[in-house]
Amino acid sequence: MEVTAQAIDLRRMGACARTAAAQLAQKSTADKNAALLAIADALEANTLSILEANQRDLDLAAQNGIDPIWIRDRIDLEMRMAGIIADVRKVAELPDPVGEVLQDSTLDNGLRLIKRRSPLGVLGTIYESRPNVTVDVSTLALKTSNAVILRGGSDVLHSNMRLTQVMQAVLAAHDFPAEAIQYISSTDRRYVSEMLRLYEHIDMIIPRGGNGLHTFCRENSSIPVITGGIGVCHIYVDESARLDKVLPVLDNAKTQRPAVCNSMETLLVHRSVANTLLPQVVEVLGGAGVAFHADERAYRIVGADERVVVAAAEDFDTEWYNLTLNLKVVDDVDEAIDHIARHGTQHSDSILTETAAHAERFLNEVDSAAVYWNASTRFTDGSAMGLGAEVAISTQKLHARGPMALEELTTYKWIVKGDYTSRP
Repeated sequence: MEVTAQAIDLRRMGACARTAAAQLAQKSTADKNAALLAIADALEANTLSILEANQRDLDLAAQNGIDPIWIRDRIDLEMRMAGIIADVRKVAELPDPVGEVLQDSTLDNGLRLIKRRSPLGVLGTIYESRPNVTVDVSTLALKTSNAVILRGGSDVLHSNMRLTQVMQAVLAAHDFPAEAIQYISSTDRRYVSEMLRLYEHIDMIIPRGGNGLHTFCRENSSIPVITGGIGVCHIYVDESARLDKVLPVLDNAKTQRPAVCNSMETLLVHRSVANTLLPQVVEVLGGAGVAFHADERAYRIVGADERVVVAAAEDFDTEWYNLTLNLKVVDDVDEAIDHIARHGTQHSDSILTETAAHAERFLNEVDSAAVYWNASTRFTDGSAMGLGAEVAISTQKLHARGPMALEELTTYKWIVKGDYTSRP
């Protein structure tokens, strides 16, 4: 598949998306589920051509010197296609939130008030090196009768274009508007700015990427923006934690997919277990390729190891996207909570402890979208939480927080039924 530069008429795309959203609102849940299952089948049938397009992106990424871990965790589809297809089928199985009655009451004057879920309308998603997002967002939008305009990163253009083509072909074959899923095929960044001003056509902007992208969208959009996905995630090992069970959790949280937003970036260790645990952490995680940035107290314990360096102050505010881990020794749960409040990004944070009172304090006082007790932060994910997939992980508090799945792609309307009723 050859992708060539071309001019894009974003206003036309927006108008087509708005029309498509109106048509989607007329589709039944059964119709939408049939289309979703057909998309899963088509992705499976076209896996070879999708991976061929993906290989072009992989080759270009390698030529451009992109970090191999970033390529593996973000760009490479070969080991992820089966999971992507399974997630589409899972979305088809999930209940359709559109039309759900949230409240139903009758006033003294006889008016019946029904609060009912409805689609948002048109979603605009701007994202970086994650071709799976193309499918996740498109299928969740379809299930909730929303149209979507996608703009992915230039380093996954071939993958995204092929995925979009496969899904659009299925829509057309099932009497759905192909314009329900549209992709901005130009890599010119001016289209991002233009997209953020299409307030008459797009109802919500969902950025997925680094802090720079989120800041740019917040500062330049005339459309409501859902921000999140920036993950300076912490795990705090308390004094009563089962040290024989801790290391597999830490290993999972850091090394499974270090370039994703729910990967652990900072390990906080209670001073009473630091002398025992930290050398084990350096030995086990270091053996998996992890490098360590240690605060002064942690460095005194493990600084003799060549994989450990002294942490700079800004390291504790850094999302590494690689096999780098900050180490810090704390006096108690209070210091751990305070550190997370100052350096965290309100994404995902965990406490490992056998002390229920400490766990409850942590769960109540750490102001993050997902807080864990004796579990890895890697579970902050739509699929892992049984939601099928997610369009983003929101770290803000209005409209949505945490993995944004089906319910978070809806709003509501008031249905008011009377008997030719006038207000006195």
